[in-house]
Amino acid sequence: MQRKVVAKSVVKYKKVVAKSVTCIENQLIMYKRKIEQVLQNWKNNPGHKPLILKGCRQCGKTSSVLDFAKKNYKNVIYLDFFQNEEYQLFFESSLDIDTITLNMSMGIKNAKFIPGKTCIIFDEIQSCPKARSSLKYFKIDGRYDVICTGSLLGVNGYKAQEENTSSASIPVGYEEIEIMRPMDFEEWLWANGIEENHIEYLKECLSNETPINAAIHSRMKELLKLYIIVGGMPDAVATYMRSNNIADVQRVQQSIIASYKDDMLKYALQEDKGRIRECFESIPAQLAKENKKFQYSIIRKKSRAKDYLGSLQWIEDAGIINRCYNLNTPELPFIGQIRTDCFKVYMADIGLLTSMLEEGTAWSIMNGELYTYKGAIYENLAADIFTKMGRKLYYYQKDNGLELDFVIRHNGKCVPVECKARNGNAKSLKTVLNHPEKYHIYEAIKLGDYNIGREKGVLTLPFYLSFLLTGR
Repeated sequence: MQRKVVAKSVVKYKKVVAKSVTCIENQLIMYKRKIEQVLQNWKNNPGHKPLILKGCRQCGKTSSVLDFAKKNYKNVIYLDFFQNEEYQLFFESSLDIDTITLNMSMGIKNAKFIPGKTCIIFDEIQSCPKARSSLKYFKIDGRYDVICTGSLLGVNGYKAQEENTSSASIPVGYEEIEIMRPMDFEEWLWANGIEENHIEYLKECLSNETPINAAIHSRMKELLKLYIIVGGMPDAVATYMRSNNIADVQRVQQSIIASYKDDMLKYALQEDKGRIRECFESIPAQLAKENKKFQYSIIRKKSRAKDYLGSLQWIEDAGIINRCYNLNTPELPFIGQIRTDCFKVYMADIGLLTSMLEEGTAWSIMNGELYTYKGAIYENLAADIFTKMGRKLYYYQKDNGLELDFVIRHNGKCVPVECKARNGNAKSLKTVLNHPEKYHIYEAIKLGDYNIGREKGVLTLPFYLSFLLTGR
């Protein structure tokens, strides 16, 4: 059986080797990413397990992993299961490591396996469940490092369920999982030439609560507006850096959105395909409401939660959106206060949200001529920045109209964060600060078109400093 698999592999893979190599080279347009340190820490950890890098499609997983592997290993073996389904044959006959590596060495040009010096990359591993099962045996064997990427690990089981097939076993205890997201605001700053000493200056101003130099303040505000439009999808960022043409950027973003919709058709259950797409396409309208609580009736009149609950979960599992849960009361720990049936939904990348709006929105953002919807965009901007920092999202809203846009743990305290696209009063902040006996809140943060300042318990910050709110 093994010889048949190998022979069959050789015939099929001769046709795809050249294409695979070309594809790898084209992906290596690199900007500095924080995942580089995560990967280095993983490699430096003795006895590390195979690593799975999980994240939404096109957030830069493959390029980052290939770049890291080429810098740190003598031999790199790359398998893309999404583009080359034939690679699954390597795992059909046996999960024995010698058998798998023999199949790969016969089927992939110049594949060499040297213990301790070889990194095997399984790209889009959700497309080959048996490859994921093999991670247990790669860990036990210990000769080769394995790094995997997965864009749809959370949703792949839906398709297996529909086809009534087994998706093979997940090697619990034999793999490590790290989440990778699109480029965050700090990585965007790095790509635009903002260096560490500049960021240290911003940190110092924040720590001392002193205003930021006017020239730096102006430049940072400009970069923030551009980030709203370009976002953090690496291809969109690279396109902007290359052409400075927002129309080119939006074509890239719209292509990414189209690929997400294609995934919905390919991986969702048959009866859910239409509902998932309807749910996804309703997001701009959900954020346009004054009350931004996600409402199923916005998707389709008279629809109920039970009709779309699974569809929304699918989109979240694919890493396309983030949920922000309402709290029963703004107190720590937040996890004990969440209302699971009451939440807001934000796009995981602010640039993709902007690209979903009508033509001309980017121009309006840059020229300050966006009105009613501006608040929704800046709320999604805060959600983008907070989530890419690793924060979970919470807010607080009561039926009497009291609403705090976000509530975060900051320096060990529960701190409300209000997002103001324009200068303005924050009545809800004043209410909670004036009643500490009821809300147990003693300080708050207001993000907007300000420099750094303080008024009693409210710290006002320019929106671009939100990425430095790291204190937990």
